Amino acid sequence: MKTSKRRKDILKRAELNKEYSISEAVAKLKETATAKFNESIDIAMRLGVDPKQADQLVRGTVTLPHGTGKSIRVLVIAKPEKQEEAKNAGADYVGFEDYFKKIQEGWSDCDVIIATPDSMSELGKLGKILGPKGLMPNPKSGTVTNDLAKAVKEVKAGRIEFRVDKAGIVHACLGKASFEPKQLEENIHTFINQVLKLKPASSKGHYVKSLTISSTMGPGYAISRNELMPH
Repeated sequence: MKTSKRRKDILKRAELNKEYSISEAVAKLKETATAKFNESIDIAMRLGVDPKQADQLVRGTVTLPHGTGKSIRVLVIAKPEKQEEAKNAGADYVGFEDYFKKIQEGWSDCDVIIATPDSMSELGKLGKILGPKGLMPNPKSGTVTNDLAKAVKEVKAGRIEFRVDKAGIVHACLGKASFEPKQLEENIHTFINQVLKLKPASSKGHYVKSLTISSTMGPGYAISRNELMPH
């Protein structure tokens, strides 16, 4: 497979066998994110947990201080008496039975679904459709709630959900290459701190085995374990 000129240039500048501080890695990311679009900045944390064990399933939410740089489309499922609240809070789509039908027909033009508790008995019937897409609302992630205004505003402001995958890795998008270095650093520290707080009591040995940050089209930069201290 032929290596492009851009790729060769990036690999010259990236010391891939080195471990970086977060500030050093962010500087490298900014330097090597040279694609013709605004690349996303992603994190991958390999955890020392067994996701097959219920008590080691690391999942949660975190509000990034500077958001992700993405425009999040929010659908609120609520009965008529709560719909105005959701619309006023900035939800992109609001409805009840009309959206059950649309989802069954294949509509999925949203990034997050927030639902009121009294709508979950009906929405739960669509679990086989929404579950695989990661769209099923969950009380643990704050997406099943009666406080629709708060939930919509938090999601729009940069609250993201994360969950360890089958390989024991947590992935998340933490911003865009166009962000200022300080913004990316603060988002990264905020995310790491939240994952550290969720360490299962039954997890033995190193909780974080490795940590890498990368841009969409760039190489991954390994982060030093010295950075795994709360900031």
